Amino acid sequence: MIETQCLCGDIRLHITEEPLAQVYCHCTDCQVSQGAAYVINSVYRADAVKVVSGNPATLTVQRTPRMRCSRCGTPLFTEVAAAGLRSLNAYLLPPDKVWPQLHIHCADAVMPVVDSLPHYAGLPSSFGGDDKLVEW
Repeated sequence: MIETQCLCGDIRLHITEEPLAQVYCHCTDCQVSQGAAYVINSVYRADAVKVVSGNPATLTVQRTPRMRCSRCGTPLFTEVAAAGLRSLNAYLLPPDKVWPQLHIHCADAVMPVVDSLPHYAGLPSSFGGDDKLVEW
């Protein structure tokens, strides 16, 4: 189990399973809500990420509900309710628990990120996408 918290400590989370995947997400929703070109997300079954103290506030910028600390504003996780997933902002994890495997939504990328990982225009088929890759 991993325990983590927001920057001020009001919200504490327990993560009880290994992630299903860790991804760099380049979607416009992540860009706008995080103020970043991309975000590292660690994807879990929803019931594997539990709020054990505090009450996260919901922020929906474009289409995806995102949970944040209402006091310090720390982004915590995204609710992907239709898929039964929670996508935790991976910077909340210890550094040795962060190992992104791929890039998603690269069609929305602000700029190319050149590395050895696969770069999907949308999503891989394992996430319901078409497996289309982008070349940078």
